Amino acid sequence: MFDEPTIGLHSLDVQTLLKVFQKLIDNNATIIVIEHDLDVILNADYIVDMGPFGGVNGGEIIFQGTPGEICNFKNSKTGKYLKE
Repeated sequence: MFDEPTIGLHSLDVQTLLKVFQKLIDNNATIIVIEHDLDVILNADYIVDMGPFGGVNGGEIIFQGTPGEICNFKNSKTGKYLKE
């Protein structure tokens, strides 16, 4: 499990991290990532979007599915930004 592994990384470093993730996946690893970086989210096989806001106004699952599906889900702020 990785908890926000891209914090402070340059965008080129994020691409390197995604390559490392892919190597792990190619070797039958399961990766769970808590993340806000849109590039990482777009590379996910499956997304669990929490919300609708942060803190005490969050914590509910508002979407589960693929990056393509979340882009069409109007109640997801994540989907809105992935679409742009």
